[in-house]
Amino acid sequence: MADPRFFTVAGPFTLGALAEISSAKPVEGCDPARQFSDVAPLETAGPGDVSFLDNKKYVAAFQASKAGLCIVAPDMADKAPAGMALLLAGDPYRAYARVAQAFYPVVAPEVWVAPTAWVDPTAVIGDGCRIEPGAVIGANARIGARCRICANAVVGPGVTVGDDCTIGANATVSHALLGRKVAVYPGARIGQDGFGFAMGPEGHLKVPQLGRVIIGNGVEIGANATIDRGAGPDTIIGDGCMIDNLVQIGHNVQLGRGCVIVAQVGISGSTRMGDFVAAGGQAGITGHLKIGSGARIAAQSGVMRDIGPGETVGGAPAVPMADWLRQSAILGKMARKKT
Repeated sequence: MADPRFFTVAGPFTLGALAEISSAKPVEGCDPARQFSDVAPLETAGPGDVSFLDNKKYVAAFQASKAGLCIVAPDMADKAPAGMALLLAGDPYRAYARVAQAFYPVVAPEVWVAPTAWVDPTAVIGDGCRIEPGAVIGANARIGARCRICANAVVGPGVTVGDDCTIGANATVSHALLGRKVAVYPGARIGQDGFGFAMGPEGHLKVPQLGRVIIGNGVEIGANATIDRGAGPDTIIGDGCMIDNLVQIGHNVQLGRGCVIVAQVGISGSTRMGDFVAAGGQAGITGHLKIGSGARIAAQSGVMRDIGPGETVGGAPAVPMADWLRQSAILGKMARKKT
């Protein structure tokens, strides 16, 4: 059970309702009227809880679980302990996510403007917003409905924030246009100067950064992540991108829809990614590259060339995954040789 000091559970829900919510199919013989009150891991779940199995490493925990209801793939159904109700899904984790969202829905913010917040008179604030202590909203900024501007966050002049967005504590947003349902986590920095200089022996000359950051709908930007504004072209983050903590995205970078960028990734300026690209933790991507849709970049890779659509790469410099695994195996054998 989630700590009630921090999380408020909804429900209970019947098995039939959960089947509909998750788009999963109940196993024959399950009582659709049976009620469940919460979600929980396999190891701690009880008869009133819903859990899931999507990894065969946890089959033993599944077989020992006391969960009343579990979401599993059809080929795992025969391993369920006696008395456990089942919902069958091709993607159990995704089905569980829908169930967990039903038990723990996003709650609209309690409407409030703190006396210590500063809102410029020319700013436009939508209905149902919460603006917490120390927050600053600059001139001509526009905040959509049901937004939460958390403590000490700064929304700069002219910034547009769509409906149902959250700007986390101590985050700053400038020179940016945000879509709907964008979550900016604490400490993130969006829209600061890109890293642009004309280098020379007589000194490095700053190049004015005259672009913006355009963020689509349903984007999450992790704690202490940074997204530089463009130098002239805009930096663009496509709909549904998930950007982890401590990611750096340089000026003029363009991400397509649904990209997943894991912690400590750095993407240098003017690189373009297609849709649904995934970059593992600490990968480094040099500038002016094209990364095709569906490409996958392994953790700690160093990408120095264009990556084709659907290609999976690893290593530094990054090469096709099969080549990287072969290189690693050969190096391992060489290291084990007796001198």
